[in-house]
Amino acid sequence: MTSAPGTQTDRELLRSSGALLLGGFLFTTVVTVLFHPGGNEDVHEDIFARYAASAAWEWVHFAQFVGVLAALSGLIVLYQVLRPLARRLSACAAGTTVATAAVWAVLQAVDGVTLKQAVDAWVAADGPERAIRLGDAEVVRWIEWGLQSYFRVTLGLALLLFGVTIVVTRAVAAWVGWVAALAGLVSVAIGVDVAYSGLESPFQAPAVPAFQVLTLVVGVGVLVSARADHARVAA
Repeated sequence: MTSAPGTQTDRELLRSSGALLLGGFLFTTVVTVLFHPGGNEDVHEDIFARYAASAAWEWVHFAQFVGVLAALSGLIVLYQVLRPLARRLSACAAGTTVATAAVWAVLQAVDGVTLKQAVDAWVAADGPERAIRLGDAEVVRWIEWGLQSYFRVTLGLALLLFGVTIVVTRAVAAWVGWVAALAGLVSVAIGVDVAYSGLESPFQAPAVPAFQVLTLVVGVGVLVSARADHARVAA
């Protein structure tokens, strides 16, 4: 079934969806690039020292949490436009988005609170206790790897399902659906790579920035589709 949003409500929903997607992902990217410590992500003693020295660690992760939830909310708003046109497919996309939000919440709790406490305890320890504390921090880190892997996979599946739904229904410009599907596939690939390689690898180096660009394009595309449809109806 193909259709296009022709009501004022649909156009308002698309504008809200695009704003949430674009704003949420852009906000998260800016906060991460400017304030999140980085470096040798899989060289634990090096990166843990950077994390322990960060005074902004907790609020940065709260900000990331809010930003990604805003972007995921944009997908749920988009679901309201797609639901009348493809009930089952759009419901699967929305359900996967909810699962992604749940995994993201646990990931941020582990990364933003638990890991910070573990690395602080490691830095403060002396003697034999220091090696024990490092082992504790590494266990937390590996739990973060697992959550990061599944978050990337569930987010990718959500974007892929939304992309397919868009292409099928044409409720948004079809090219937006193809870009969303591509972003989803890249995210799934990153998630699988994290499970095997950790938080940095030759594949992730180009794939993560590419995914960020693709998600921003999807947000812009939804906004552009709302404006284009408004112009078509006005004409």
